Amino acid sequence: MFDSPMSSSAYEVLRVAADVDDEGLRRAYRVRLRETHPDTGGDAALFVQVQRAWELVGTPEARSAYDRGHGAATTGDWGGAPTASTPSRPADTRPRARSHGQPGGWRRERYLDLIREWVGRGVDIADPYDPALVRSAPPEIRHILADALAEEETARLVSELGMGYTVWHDVFADRDGVDPEQKIDHLVLGPSGLYALLSEDFGGPVGVRRGEITGPNVIGAPVTELVSRARVIARSAGVRFSGAIVVLPDDDVFDAITELGKVRGTPVALVTRSALTTLLRRGITGAREVGGTELFDIRTRLQQRVRHV
Repeated sequence: MFDSPMSSSAYEVLRVAADVDDEGLRRAYRVRLRETHPDTGGDAALFVQVQRAWELVGTPEARSAYDRGHGAATTGDWGGAPTASTPSRPADTRPRARSHGQPGGWRRERYLDLIREWVGRGVDIADPYDPALVRSAPPEIRHILADALAEEETARLVSELGMGYTVWHDVFADRDGVDPEQKIDHLVLGPSGLYALLSEDFGGPVGVRRGEITGPNVIGAPVTELVSRARVIARSAGVRFSGAIVVLPDDDVFDAITELGKVRGTPVALVTRSALTTLLRRGITGAREVGGTELFDIRTRLQQRVRHV
């Protein structure tokens, strides 16, 4: 949770300055535990985040290691996360899902354009992914990079589903095919059905209210927008979606899988990254499975109609 461009540092979670003394840090931890504990009306996901922050800085040894590696936001590896086309385990020869498109590619290009514009034209940027630079950028720019990383991580995970699955990344979902903002991050087709996926990172815990994601950094209606875009693809390709899935960092939701019921007739679930492949293999409860010749027909229709941003 502390390695995202959007995430707060351990000190920010505990609401103290990075140079606070050890006793002040302990007092802040106790206060934050009381504030976030579910039994006293707090948020369960934030409660877990507070505990994780304490694990990182709660002892002199851990704090020293954290400050050297992460506390001042001077390290990070956001310049090229492994994707389906560049596996993190080259020695793994297991069959992988068929993959089309470049996950996170459009958002990375968008990030690079905006960070250079923000710094100033003509100013040389040695490393546009330098964590110190990223942390100093406006939230909307950091969010774009965080989403690119989220898409790349999802692509890595779904690539390991095996050869029975086909995945399309960065798919146009604009009726006119001209607005890349109107895209679906991933389409995943397998025996459990056809799913539209949104990979997100809001930089902290989120909640759910009336079938929609809520949180301090949530803009718009992500679930509703995902379902609406899936309907555009469905009409264009003549296919039916089994469901829609929003993929979030593990620390941002309390339950690994949260099924929201149907939104505009489409079953929807929120899922942590670590539980994504489990959900895609089993499917959302009540979702329509596909197989045999139907699966082949859906794949053919999508191959003919899908356009990548």
